[in-house]
Order: sequence, then C-alpha cells, then structure tokens
Amino acid sequence: MRCSVRRCFITSVGIGFLWLFITLKVPEEMEDDQNVMAIKGQEDNYDKRKDPRPLEDWQNLTFEYFKTIQQRRKTWLTVGISSVPQPDQRSLLYTLVSLFRASSKIEQKRLTVLVHLAHSDLTRLRETVLHISTLFSPQILAGQLLLIHAPPDAYPSVDDMRKEAHHGEFYSKQNIDHAFLMSFATRLSEYFLLLEDNVFSAPNFITHIHWKVNTMRSNPWVLLEFSNMGTLGKLFHSKDLPLLAHFLILFYKEKPLDRLIPHFRTLLAQKNPIICRPFLFYHRFSYHISNDTQKATPVQKKNPYVPDNPPGAIFTDMKVFDVHFPWEAYTLDESFFWTHNVSAGNHLTVILNHPANLSKVQVLTGTIVDGKYALKKGQVELGYDPEGMPQYCTSFTLLGQLFEGQMNQEIFLKRMGHNVSCVRLVVKADQVGGLIIRHIYLWEQNAKDMEAARSWR
Repeated sequence: MRCSVRRCFITSVGIGFLWLFITLKVPEEMEDDQNVMAIKGQEDNYDKRKDPRPLEDWQNLTFEYFKTIQQRRKTWLTVGISSVPQPDQRSLLYTLVSLFRASSKIEQKRLTVLVHLAHSDLTRLRETVLHISTLFSPQILAGQLLLIHAPPDAYPSVDDMRKEAHHGEFYSKQNIDHAFLMSFATRLSEYFLLLEDNVFSAPNFITHIHWKVNTMRSNPWVLLEFSNMGTLGKLFHSKDLPLLAHFLILFYKEKPLDRLIPHFRTLLAQKNPIICRPFLFYHRFSYHISNDTQKATPVQKKNPYVPDNPPGAIFTDMKVFDVHFPWEAYTLDESFFWTHNVSAGNHLTVILNHPANLSKVQVLTGTIVDGKYALKKGQVELGYDPEGMPQYCTSFTLLGQLFEGQMNQEIFLKRMGHNVSCVRLVVKADQVGGLIIRHIYLWEQNAKDMEAARSWR
C-alpha cells in the first residue's frame, strides 16, 4: 500500500508542477496592468495528464521554469507554509504581512516564501490567489513569494479519509501537504524554515536565524527549533528535504506531522532537540465574532493551538502606567502589560466569571526577539473556591515555575484543572527595571475535547 501511494505521489507531484506551469498567468482584471502571476483553477481531470517521469525530472523542469521566467537566484532561506482554508480567511494574509514587515530589504534578498495552497475547493483557491496577488505583487514579481497547489490525486482516496476521520485521525492530508511542499522547496535555498499559516514573526528573524546557524557551524545538526509549538519554526538543511518528504509519504498514516518530524530527526542521528531562544514565531490568535446567524464550527473548537481565554477580570498590585494596562496580558492579540520594579509577592491574577475545566496554561513574558524584560523568577498558581465581593480565590495550587520567563504547562490531573476560578502569576524575587507580561493563555477542556483526546491516543 505504501509503495503504491509513493508512486502515486511522485506522479502527482509531476502533474502538479505541470498544472502550475500551464495555469500561471497574468490576471487581466488587475488594475494598472500589473504583471502579477497567479494560479487559475483547473477543472479538468488530472488523470488525463499523468506523466510517469520521476520526481527528480520534474524538479529539474521546475527550476528551468524559474530560471527562464523569473530569472530568480537561489536564496539563503526558504520559508515554507502549507495553508488550508481557515474560518478566519485573513490568517494567511496576516502571516505573509508579518513575514515581509519583519524583514528588512537586505534580508528579503536572502528570502523566498513558498506557500502551498492545499485547498480542495477550486473557487476558494482562486479567491485566495487573487487576494495574495493583489496585496503582494511586488514580492511575486521579485520571485520572493511563490504559490503552488497539489492536484487531488496526490491524496488518499475519499474512503480512506472517511475511515481516518471516523477514528479521529486527520493527519494524513497534512503529512502529504507538507511532503509536496518540501519536495518543491528542495533546491530553492540553502535552508528551509517550516511555518504555519497563522503566525506572528519577530522583527529581523532572518538575521537571528543566520546568527544561530553560524554559531552552530562546528556542531552538526539536523533540526533547529525557533518555537516550542507544534511544527512551528523548524529549520532544516534543504539537502535533507527529499529524504524528509519521502519519510512523510512512507508514514503519512502512522502519526501526525509534529510527531513524525522528531522521529526523522533521531533517525538522522540528532538525538536531542536543539531549542533556540528567544523564540521568533508565535501563533496569531484572534477573536471569532459571531451573531445570531453564525455559530462556532467544530473545527474552531478542535484547533489545539487556539486558547479559549474565558471571560474574567484582571487584578494586580504591580505598578500601572497609562501605556499598557494589565488586561492587555489576557487578550488574544499582540498587546501586553508593561510595568517595572516588581517585588517578591506581587501578582497578576485572572479571576474567571465562571469556574472552568482547564487543560493547559501558557504564560509568556519579555520581548519576542531578545527576551528582555522577562520575569526572572516567577510561578503560576491555580485558584479555587472564590468568595467575597469582588470575588477572590481562597485556596491556590502551584501549577509550575517559569523558565526563562515562560511557561507552557498542560494539566494532566483532572482534579487540578477542574473548577478553576483563578490563574495567578506570582513574582518570586525582587526585580529592578521593566517587566513585560505578554500573554496569559488558557485552554478549556469539555467533554467533546476529552473524547477527542482519547481517540488520538
């Protein structure tokens, strides 16, 4: 079965490249006669255009195309993103804006952004391409932004996908999406950085990654990690991408991508992960506004990366200035709480309107790029049994200590996460100077989430 899937995939990659070359054209409706390349949807049956040439031949054809059409040069870093339709259609656009705004003009000359639009709906695909080509025509014309799309027959059959969905497994398509992405990126640059389509990037991330790579020259590595979240911010040597793509195809039904990548790393003799701080990439969270005709979809609730942050009030005894307020640490955007000269025992407490069953708590302090103004010694506590007016929790349990100003703690004991009414960040030592509390993120766990978690195990 795996061998047949692999042969099908290799053929499909070739079809995808051919489809891409045939359908890349200048949209006639673009204003000012802009020469913007975009992908037009193709309703033809892909099976009519199968070509058995191996993947390597199609990759060679791909780069001949770029050489003659775009006159592009091999860059230092390719940022690879595999994007699927999201409830918030702006997520990918915001991610691309963040990538290019976080890079100087000099840095952008070393950068290629490769986006695999893994859409199954061709109408939605055309709309997405039109939006991207309208906003990013200079980057597309400069060869800094490339868009690709895999044909339907690169994926398992509909029956196979239904069987996996019945068992709570949704990762086969994700693995094949990324195998296609990595196959295409093999010779675009020297290094390949895997991102997701809902990301906020730190300023000058290319320079920071370049510095880290230079410091690692005497230490062989397979994978450098610039984030501790899922598959976000994983850096590979581009020469390893064909092997990684092949590995994903062989085991696409076995495990999710975020578990296959660490296994691949160990197979290439890097036993331990190399975590690079400060983290340069974070998931972008946003509120989903609904009305009487719009309700949250199951996909939104099942997204493991998006926190819930149930309604609550924020209290602190730290100094507050008319710049950044305490409640900004509990929002789902890029705002933060700024204070200074904190003392042992100071706290920032979230008091929930209603007790919650929490499954995870994440606290981030300090600046994104260099970690300045982080809380050096602190801990997070969970509170129970609120009373009084205004309410305050009468008992607290230690959840965990901050490490380098951060904590990302799942709650495994049911009794510990159940009926939580307060989450308190406590300062454990006097600290002179500024302090930034960027985010306090809370994840709730309901009965459906618990059942889904058991099915993944």
